[in-house]
Amino acid sequence: MRNIKVLLKRKKGCEDLPVPKYATSGSSGLDLSADVEGEVVLEPGEIKLISSGIYISIPEGYEAQIRPRSGLALKHGVSLVNTPGTIDSDYRGLLSLIMINHGKEPFTIRRGDRVAQMVIKEVIRADIEITGGLDDTVRSSGGFGHTGL
Repeated sequence: MRNIKVLLKRKKGCEDLPVPKYATSGSSGLDLSADVEGEVVLEPGEIKLISSGIYISIPEGYEAQIRPRSGLALKHGVSLVNTPGTIDSDYRGLLSLIMINHGKEPFTIRRGDRVAQMVIKEVIRADIEITGGLDDTVRSSGGFGHTGL
């Protein structure tokens, strides 16, 4: 395991929100909190943009992946629309979460609730090379579901 430095700036008015942190020594994701005024209700099937109240600077060669929290997904059907969301190393804007309620009941998001997690990952860049053909494999061009259920 390697540690890298990620710089964090709080949005004005978000000094009361907890700094993202790992819940346990074995956690891979830092918990992100909701920057909402009071409460926001996410109705079944509804999508809302929820601020995390932070800006970050990630070293070049890394990204932040924003992922749902499994407990919210299991207990309430609440997730993120684009998962994992990618925060590139050169992005300096507000981290916001595109949340969705797949559940059957309204879900209330309160200020400071842990609503997502952020995993810092190393990035490998691909060098694209044009070719006239690709190597053959057992699967070849077999697509969705071709190997059975």
